[in-house]
Amino acid sequence: MITKILVGLGNPEKRYERTRHNAGFMALDLLAQTSDLDWKENKKFNSQTATLGDTLLLKPQTYMNNSGQAVRAALSYYKLLPKNLLTVKKDSDLSDVLTVIHDDLDIVLGKYKISADSRSAGHNGVQSIIDHLKTKNFKRIRLGILTELKEKMPGEKFVLDNFGKNEMVDLEKVLGEVMNELKK
Repeated sequence: MITKILVGLGNPEKRYERTRHNAGFMALDLLAQTSDLDWKENKKFNSQTATLGDTLLLKPQTYMNNSGQAVRAALSYYKLLPKNLLTVKKDSDLSDVLTVIHDDLDIVLGKYKISADSRSAGHNGVQSIIDHLKTKNFKRIRLGILTELKEKMPGEKFVLDNFGKNEMVDLEKVLGEVMNELKK
């Protein structure tokens, strides 16, 4: 029985695979790999999914800006959304059932922060989830992607640029730390 959903944010398509914006997908891929899980296409949620105990791992295939559609579909299917008559209850506390892992342009590469009940800070994937769920009260694991390269290009271009070889080393290290956090 699924009682929790762990979402990694990213963009589908091979060309986005190693981009900074796909750090959430990379985190879930590592968790699936180290837990010997296989990804399955789930058309109901327009996502790739895997199951780890009572937790559904979810990689929306809706592109970043529409991630909320897939997240809401999965939460609704597993009856994890508090309802107020026929609609989703506004400002519900989902921090015990929903965790979202995503890149964060305000945190230095190699670091991460865990937060809950916070605004999107301009992250379109997180904003989509907030809009579709009518709450910002869910847990987030924010993976730092900020490097000195950010000063040389606009944020939109920076997040869609591939991680460099040295950056991947830092990312893999922090993803290992996040995996330890998730297994607690």
